[in-house]
Amino acid sequence: MNPANHSLYLALDQGGHASRALVFDQSGKIVAQTHQKIETQYPQCDWVEHDAEALVTSLQWAMQDVIFQLGRQKNKIIAAGLATQRSSIVSWHRKSGRALSKVISWQDRRAADFMQTLEKQRTDIRKRTGLFPSPHYGASKLRWSLLHLPEVQKAQKESMLFMGPLASFLSARLTQTERALSDPANAARTLLWNIKTENWDTNLLKRFGIPLSILPFCVNSSSDFGRIAVSGLNIPLKLVTGDQSAALFQEGPPRKHAIYINIGTGAFLQKMIKDQETETSRLLSSVVFSEKNHRQYALEGTVNGAGAALFWFSKENQIAPWPKEAEDWLQKTLTPPIFINGIGGVGSPFWEPHIRSRFIGKGNTAARFTAVVESILFLIKANLDEMNQSPKILILSGGLSASDLLCQKLANLSGTPVLQSKEQEATARGLAYLLGKIEVKTSVSKNFSPQPAPQLQSRYLQWLKTMMSLLNRR
Repeated sequence: MNPANHSLYLALDQGGHASRALVFDQSGKIVAQTHQKIETQYPQCDWVEHDAEALVTSLQWAMQDVIFQLGRQKNKIIAAGLATQRSSIVSWHRKSGRALSKVISWQDRRAADFMQTLEKQRTDIRKRTGLFPSPHYGASKLRWSLLHLPEVQKAQKESMLFMGPLASFLSARLTQTERALSDPANAARTLLWNIKTENWDTNLLKRFGIPLSILPFCVNSSSDFGRIAVSGLNIPLKLVTGDQSAALFQEGPPRKHAIYINIGTGAFLQKMIKDQETETSRLLSSVVFSEKNHRQYALEGTVNGAGAALFWFSKENQIAPWPKEAEDWLQKTLTPPIFINGIGGVGSPFWEPHIRSRFIGKGNTAARFTAVVESILFLIKANLDEMNQSPKILILSGGLSASDLLCQKLANLSGTPVLQSKEQEATARGLAYLLGKIEVKTSVSKNFSPQPAPQLQSRYLQWLKTMMSLLNRR
């Protein structure tokens, strides 16, 4: 690093629980940070929403806070990056920028019935998008908004409607521009973006009834998204991407023989691949970063019910999502029941949105909590098996990765060493690296080596047999 380079980088991470703002220097040090909690609304079964205007405000407050913390150093900020929840969508007014809908979360499955009508088109959609059709992706939610929201319909009639990824709305509002732009990571999760042409797919637009004119213009992850006017500054927004896509770069260039697993509300497994061609039949192929003449791709597995499953269990049993007894329960519970984890629908590699969550076998609260945790690990293991990559290491990040016993159980189950990342801000650090190629240091708190665990392996095989039986009945 050039010691004269005192540039700072603003990383904005809009997540499911909070909006975060962090400022990094060129050495990779966090020099200011803050977060603003956000609310999640569950108005009906399978509906998950956020207030769109509240998300804008939360990011504005977070930016003002970190800039205040910097004092005179604030003028050293030379660029900003934004990462958001992928597959979350919103509609807004083309002229005023005002939100015309709630943010319909990636967890939302309100249009699941419509997606079932596309079952025979699964193979074709897969070839076009790199994804399996799912109600979690944006297309069916955009269609639902056009059919059911009067303000959206009115704006469309007046040719004043924009709709698309949450990232497009937030970047437009933060830069106070009437343009709507979308990066590949977020555009792809609409299920309307063609992975080969890297643009909206007119065939898919027709199937979902989405006019091209109301969608954002597709650009690279690294582009000129405008300038953020905040606290007397005018900061160029130079990077927009998805949260999981940014997290892959938490250490800088991703390791060739590693699989990265970010475990939060959901769990997402990513492995770098050479091109967009899908290397396995049941996983996703994604563009994780793009700039002029350069693309980077990842093979990805998705577990919908990670932290979301623990949140569900906490509500059912009136306990904390991760109670203080959790580590003790995981260590001492030797024969937990099996939990079929259908929270949020089963993602890869099974792709079954309608499996009912249930326990097979009995147990007290500790045993059932352990079963839920193991179900997350079982789903991760199924994705690892599908990847068939023989990784040398699994690198874990995200809130649930802080559990030593969860990391050890995953090492035992997978037969692969696990590195527990000390980095709790994987998305923000990945943004900072992509923005400024800041110095990166491998941040690992613990290394977990596989140990024999025959009972755990036996429960996994029992769980897998049950899953296959349930799938064969459908």
